[in-house]
Amino acid sequence: MLVGKSQSHLDLVGMIEKVRNVGAPVFIRGESGTGKELVARSIHIGGIRRNGNFVALNCSAIPEHLLESELFGFAKGAFTGAARDKPGLIEEAHGGTFFLDEIGDLSPGLQAKLLRVVENKEVRRVGENRMREVSTRFISATNKNIEDEINRGRFREDLYYRLKIITIELLPLRERKQDVLQIIDHFLDKYTKEMDLDPCVFSSEAIELLLDYSWPGNVRELENEVQKCLIMCRNQREIKAEHLSDRINNRKSRRPINRYDLSRARADFEKKFVHQALMRFGYHRSRTAQELGLSRQGLFKLIKKHNIEIPLRT
Repeated sequence: MLVGKSQSHLDLVGMIEKVRNVGAPVFIRGESGTGKELVARSIHIGGIRRNGNFVALNCSAIPEHLLESELFGFAKGAFTGAARDKPGLIEEAHGGTFFLDEIGDLSPGLQAKLLRVVENKEVRRVGENRMREVSTRFISATNKNIEDEINRGRFREDLYYRLKIITIELLPLRERKQDVLQIIDHFLDKYTKEMDLDPCVFSSEAIELLLDYSWPGNVRELENEVQKCLIMCRNQREIKAEHLSDRINNRKSRRPINRYDLSRARADFEKKFVHQALMRFGYHRSRTAQELGLSRQGLFKLIKKHNIEIPLRT
């Protein structure tokens, strides 16, 4: 499930809506953990190919000498151990979607063979001369700079341009902090149900630490953190700062506040407090003002004073 309220998330949802009912290849860029496969599945499930198979392959997870037969299939007797004919993953995705994750790790030889499939819509199993027609939508993804890989001679430019008819860029979580609270709520709801736990929330101190953290592992890291916290505080109604991983709750590395700059410390706290409240209530200013015990005018003054950016609503 795609979760978020930031403008970048709304743009992503809009792009998925545009491309789901066309057959053009889609190329997804994003750091590890940003949800590339989730986006690919959303395109498939909501589109005209939803009745076909969604087949996913991580190109870096299978040894190169096995990858060709996984992709294209093989004929009986093609090699030792090939006791029967077997269709490849591309054929299994006939009528559906084939998702190639980490395509930047594909070898040059397999890149050439994949290019022929994309261009001719035909596949030939290992050990066969017969060509088989396939109607498969290709969605590819990578966390590498493919342009740099092309310049280094490690990725075919012609294949790249065949696969990137439509490009989707996924921002890292550190660049869309507005989505963090909603993602946390989603995973709390998901895993309390899966673990059969009572409803649970993060304390205000824990939320502050989660919002301050840079999330190098992106949404996947946040999901794992929520799961771990629920296990650590089992049967408690509140997840506290002490339940967080040390890399997130690293108090020792924090510099103490300069006691001679109390006014600045107060201003920093006020800005962070107001911003977090706005995020929690979806930037609904009337509700935020009510929850903080402020008038609307009072909240507007604080927003202006601290130059807090309010995302546009769509």
